[in-house]
Amino acid sequence: MANKLVLIDGNSIIYRSFFALPLLNNDKGVYTNAVYGFTTMLLRILEEEKPTHMLVAFDAGKTTFRHATYKEYKGGRQKTPPELSEQFPLLKEVLDAFQISHYELPNYEADDIIGTLSQEAKKENWNVTVISGDKDLLQLVSDNVTVNLTKKGISDVESYTPAFLKEKMEITQEQIIDLKALMGDSSDNIPGVPGVGQKTATKLLNQFETLEKVYDHVDEVSGKKLKEKLVNHKEDAFMSKELVTINCSSPIDISLDNIDYEGYEASKVSEIFKDLGFNSLLDKVGGLDDEEEKEKEVLKDIDYQIIDDLTPEMITGEEALVVEMLGDNYHQADIEGIGITNEQGSYFLSVESMLTSSFFKEWAENHQQEKYVFDAKQTLVALLRQNIHIKGIKFDMLLTSYLLNPSENNHEIPAIAHRMGKKDVFFDEEIYGKGAKRKVPEQAILAEHIVRKTNALFALKEKMDEQLKDNQQYELCKELEMPLALILGEMEHRGVHVDIEKLEEMGTNLKQRLTDLEKEVYELAGENFNVNSPKQLGPILFEKLKLPVIKKTKTGYSTAADVLEQLEEEHEIIPKLLLYRQLGKLQSTYIEGLMKVTDKQTHKIHTRFNQALTQTGRLSSIEPNLQNIPIRLEEGRKIRQAFVPAKENWIMFAADYSQIELRVLAHIAKDDKLIDAFNNNLDIHTQTAMDVFHVKKEEVTSNMRRHAKAVNFGIVYGISDYGLSQSLGITRKEAKQFIERYFESYPGVKQYMDEIISEAKQKGFVTTLMNRRRYLPEITSRNFNLRSFAERTAMNTPIQGSAADIIKKAMIDLDGKLKESDLEARMLLQVHDELIIEAPKEELEQLKEIVPAIMENTVDLVVPLKVDYAYGNSWFDAK
Repeated sequence: MANKLVLIDGNSIIYRSFFALPLLNNDKGVYTNAVYGFTTMLLRILEEEKPTHMLVAFDAGKTTFRHATYKEYKGGRQKTPPELSEQFPLLKEVLDAFQISHYELPNYEADDIIGTLSQEAKKENWNVTVISGDKDLLQLVSDNVTVNLTKKGISDVESYTPAFLKEKMEITQEQIIDLKALMGDSSDNIPGVPGVGQKTATKLLNQFETLEKVYDHVDEVSGKKLKEKLVNHKEDAFMSKELVTINCSSPIDISLDNIDYEGYEASKVSEIFKDLGFNSLLDKVGGLDDEEEKEKEVLKDIDYQIIDDLTPEMITGEEALVVEMLGDNYHQADIEGIGITNEQGSYFLSVESMLTSSFFKEWAENHQQEKYVFDAKQTLVALLRQNIHIKGIKFDMLLTSYLLNPSENNHEIPAIAHRMGKKDVFFDEEIYGKGAKRKVPEQAILAEHIVRKTNALFALKEKMDEQLKDNQQYELCKELEMPLALILGEMEHRGVHVDIEKLEEMGTNLKQRLTDLEKEVYELAGENFNVNSPKQLGPILFEKLKLPVIKKTKTGYSTAADVLEQLEEEHEIIPKLLLYRQLGKLQSTYIEGLMKVTDKQTHKIHTRFNQALTQTGRLSSIEPNLQNIPIRLEEGRKIRQAFVPAKENWIMFAADYSQIELRVLAHIAKDDKLIDAFNNNLDIHTQTAMDVFHVKKEEVTSNMRRHAKAVNFGIVYGISDYGLSQSLGITRKEAKQFIERYFESYPGVKQYMDEIISEAKQKGFVTTLMNRRRYLPEITSRNFNLRSFAERTAMNTPIQGSAADIIKKAMIDLDGKLKESDLEARMLLQVHDELIIEAPKEELEQLKEIVPAIMENTVDLVVPLKVDYAYGNSWFDAK
């Protein structure tokens, strides 16, 4: 079979694709329209041309050897839109999946690469097809070389052979260079001869053949003005010829032997199509590969056994396990059934069978038996409640999905299966019913439902692990999130002891305070009314007391907190109303709320830590939220007095990172002044005040330090001048000056902010120090507000997320050290940058050494991490 070489002008085609199609983005928010257009054309080329050799050539950069001749070459071009720039790496990934070579050469253009290879192929008598939107490439047309030019968009193409070129343009391929030299090219900023268009240039070349002969016979040119233009711009014409001439002897380091094309593997192309969201193209490349088809069949035809006991013969050492519970709170819900899937088959055990099994507990607690689960923490807690301590968990589908898709809010098995391309996986989510009718169905229905989950889990494990590896997130999952899940599970199961009598005493005192405040409000209002009713409070404030109306609602006057805060200086009733509301919330949400969720027998609270929720990687806490106990009010802080050790002669020990986010900022931004401040143990807020206000240390006032602190932490959160002005009660102009002076003092921080935004626009995401990703589809939005929010998020996520990763690693290290040291001390809570531990009093001295040492050395930054600790008889005393 004769060799067929296809050469594609990558820059030309991707540009045309971008402007031909509306902006599209995939589920990660990454723009894909240019890649989609290019790929549709690529599929058509492969089908029609059937190449034996193939290459996509790209421009290597803005500067080429032509700029030495004319520095204004291509000078008028607009900057590449960021929405297009970010698609070049994606296109190269697509080409790699298709196993199509791509190449770029510094100081040269794609045209030169194409010209050089086409001439090599021509010498070998190969057939060559060049695909581009650039007419300059028509100079390559010959009996062996056909140039396919896109007309409008990318779907309409004209094939130029020597005969078609002569018919269409009335010149030969050799005259293309002279044509462009005479008429110039505004798109490439090539001057040519002003006033000479394609029609005039063609006429001249038909008369004189070449540019050189035009000037040899310039006196014979008809038309005085045309002759003058030619004479006056002779240098421009010859320079233009030099610029448009393709270098067919470029110093490329590839040859025809390097770019052979043997086709593509459908599975690889399908995978990247799914990732990019090119579902409509899947059928064109064969859709699913054999392995996926096999998995599809397994998932479609559920084949399982309901067993009374698990036996060693049923176990392979690599099992998918689902512990099914009805209800979200696994500290209270019962196990409804167990599903197990491995290479041999699928099994269902009722909870009764699990508890009476002679082998299940032994298998579950064997760390050498690998288990794939959905939600390791829930699985651990559920089985711990049955006195089974599961070990050997090697894969957690929930955490893996969370890391791969942090912006998704549905990480249940059916949703994950569908996101992973398992469109054939169907789950009947209504098997339990809804509301009051919610109940466990009969065993056969329940068994099939659970086994469907274990099958999906078993089938997708390998693929999800591969995606983690592709994202460089495998270590993050296996060495951080999964070990942490088991530690959190133990912490949750252990619970935190609550002094019920203390809570009741606080509740009584708060009720009295609320009663007293009510009376004071009535006296100031001159009458009794329902303080909790906005309908009754509004007329009192705005009609009777004549306070200025800030905002109205459909039902009357607004008495929302932000309105009352603006009126705080107007009347002494307002501070009392605000305090009444704050104390009322403490009473209902925290005093009464905590008593409701405290186990009546053990007097313990078992909160649940959300590990797969926040996009920064921070943990959150629910039912109850123990990370959010108010500390601004003294009464709120005192609630921590009710959290006490579970045993007599034990203490509470609290350790928290000092300014961890600012220290992470110093490390990431590599700002010398910030690094020096932390390395010299300076007060960072005082140092910032000195830099921003240009004063000596002894001249820094408390107000200056307060402003500097607001700027320091504001920078971490990407604060705007407006946000800072609101925070400090100053003008936007003053706030803007503060921020500008900050960046002047810490130029490394400003450079980091600029670079991380640029990186986010290019990649579509940002990462933490441990490779946690946050996708930012709005970063290239034309909507200012959306784009601004995404830019602030790009700046602060690597800082907040890295701080969250650091404390997670510290928890793993500390848990290991406490167990290794054979101490009874154990972690109870994580509250943002703080760890709460309970321990026997006799272990205090060891904790003072171990805890700060572990937390301060858990990662290696360019600045030291600093940990403060305190201890006492309650959580309150440990502050």
